Amino acid sequence: MSTLAVESRLPAAGFSAARRWRLAALVAFFAVIYLGAMFSPPLLDDADATHAEAAREMFATGDYVTLHVNGIRYLEKAPLPYWLAAFSYRLFGVNEFATRLPNALAVLLLAWLARAWAGRAFGEPTGDSGALLVLTCAGVFLFTRIFIPDVLLSLFIGASLYWFLTALEQTREKWRWYAAYACAALAVLTKGLVALVFIGASALLYLAVTGQWRRWREFQILKGAGLLLAIAAPWHILAAVRNQHFLWFYFVNEHLLRFLGRRYPRDYNKLPAWLYWGLHLVWLFPWSFYFPAALRALWRERHFLRNESSFATRTRLLCWIFAGVVLLFFSVSTNQEYYTLPAYLPLLLLIADGMAQAEARPDGSRVLNLGMATIVLVSLAAGAALAAGLWNSRHLPFTPDVATVLARHDMAKDTLSMSHALDVSAESFAALRLPAILAAIALLLAPLAALWLQLRHRRAEGRWALAAGMAVLLVAAHLAFARFGNYLSSARLADQIAVRAKPSDRVIIYGDQAFGSSLLFYLRRPVELVNGRTTSMWFGSTYPDAPRIFLDDAALAQEWEKSERIFLFVPAQQKAKVESLLPRRSVVAELSGKTIYSNQP
Repeated sequence: MSTLAVESRLPAAGFSAARRWRLAALVAFFAVIYLGAMFSPPLLDDADATHAEAAREMFATGDYVTLHVNGIRYLEKAPLPYWLAAFSYRLFGVNEFATRLPNALAVLLLAWLARAWAGRAFGEPTGDSGALLVLTCAGVFLFTRIFIPDVLLSLFIGASLYWFLTALEQTREKWRWYAAYACAALAVLTKGLVALVFIGASALLYLAVTGQWRRWREFQILKGAGLLLAIAAPWHILAAVRNQHFLWFYFVNEHLLRFLGRRYPRDYNKLPAWLYWGLHLVWLFPWSFYFPAALRALWRERHFLRNESSFATRTRLLCWIFAGVVLLFFSVSTNQEYYTLPAYLPLLLLIADGMAQAEARPDGSRVLNLGMATIVLVSLAAGAALAAGLWNSRHLPFTPDVATVLARHDMAKDTLSMSHALDVSAESFAALRLPAILAAIALLLAPLAALWLQLRHRRAEGRWALAAGMAVLLVAAHLAFARFGNYLSSARLADQIAVRAKPSDRVIIYGDQAFGSSLLFYLRRPVELVNGRTTSMWFGSTYPDAPRIFLDDAALAQEWEKSERIFLFVPAQQKAKVESLLPRRSVVAELSGKTIYSNQP
């Protein structure tokens, strides 16, 4: 085995207490960062509430094959995340906690996978570091604030490749091959065929580089493929039988044309290359600044990657390939920020290993100190900016509705998931004082404490101190996120409608359903759409059994004059148009620029 492969395995008896403390600390980090964030804010408009509504209608109707949103067939998504949410609703009721529980558990299991994989490859302390990096990574937290399947996809892809690698090592344990195929099937049921692309390309490239493709007879290909099909195929077959043209829409439109940027309707953008790659410094913050340690380890082991037989070296090689496949794929495809989340696990494992190798070598202090110094500089700059914003807003009154002090940009031309960050204005600090204070403290103190410990060669303690600061920063981010609840969600407006509406009254959204999709979840009733036969509503509306919920401006004006009471939800960007279209109207409620009008007093 290469002398550069640091194996930190120590006798269990002598370090059982330290092991227990580290495990308890990891559980505490998960609880502090993720458990409290499961209850607030309310579900957000757009993807968050739309996906939750699909799970709610699945639970309410008992149809676990064809997803529906607003009674319209919703065929663009794989079903497993919605099955899990529907099961969670059965256990805990239809609420925010139950919606967010599957993603939170997926984060916990992803951290466990990181601990198991890195612990097996590099030693138990490095395994604990890998789990710590997953739990306190900025991107993992940010991209689990909405109900999207990507963290679950990361778990299943990572698990499949882990079982693949251990199956190559433990040749007599054939069950590991079947575990790899089963996890691949679950990944397909989570987000479609892209899972097979990532798993297959990573495994094939690894086998080609190492020459282990010659062992193909050991791979249980026929039985494994049979198991994969037995798990993944039934839903696809049933969906195709029950929904005409499903195969074209799901595989061609939602897979191939989405990759090529020609999906209809078009509602995704592509990040510029410099932003696509550069933002990973933010998504993997603060650990991204230790990436030079991983590169240094790669350079030192460049002669061993192909020939070395240790599990540590094989893990390093597979992780580099795995991360590269995901990042290169989405650099070509249309993308959103969270699409590359499956690459976070291998990158964080490589960073944890690079840090451990640097700590074990006499000449490793330089790369560690450089990474820590960069984190300190970035954190101090961000903390100083927050402190300046707090100081400049010290005389401004607290604003209950933060939306009134936001600088709105044109969301119609920007469909990226983190676009609302562009809306933050100087006046926002008056409404965000508590989270801004917590974030400033975390950014100004924790990195300095970690640097002080690292310079005194107490590097493990410094890493945990930095992670503790990240925990405080992520809690502050959640508090700020919750303060934006009224701006990003229409739950309170749904409450205003619910206390006034009778079963015979009509609820209508002006524009795309995404503008007010949380109304569906909280009202639990059909909602009509004006000029809303777009995005996720388009394909399902082409079926003859689709409910007649679509209106245009002329139909709305005609229906407005009838005796039936109408509650019309209007987003801020459509308000002027609606007011010119409907001169006779009354305001039922208004919040964060969104308005509920009625045709009756």
